[in-house]
Amino acid sequence: MQPHESSVHYSKWDDSSRDEVSMAAVSSTEEASCGRRVAQKLCSGKLGIAMKVLGGVALFWVTFILGYVTGYYVHKCK
Repeated sequence: MQPHESSVHYSKWDDSSRDEVSMAAVSSTEEASCGRRVAQKLCSGKLGIAMKVLGGVALFWVTFILGYVTGYYVHKCK
């Protein structure tokens, strides 16, 4: 495993009193491009919308089931 390198870019805006500093971690090109391609594929377009909808539905059902089970044991008659 290679150590991650970081780069710092500093630019001062001429027309404003604000300064801009950005830092970016640089890893190997193959890892970054592969991860970026997967994220781009899963988070954009029709597939991205479908993934977000399925994630929301799954989160709803997990929350619903946890609430149901918790409510059952909290309000269980003795």
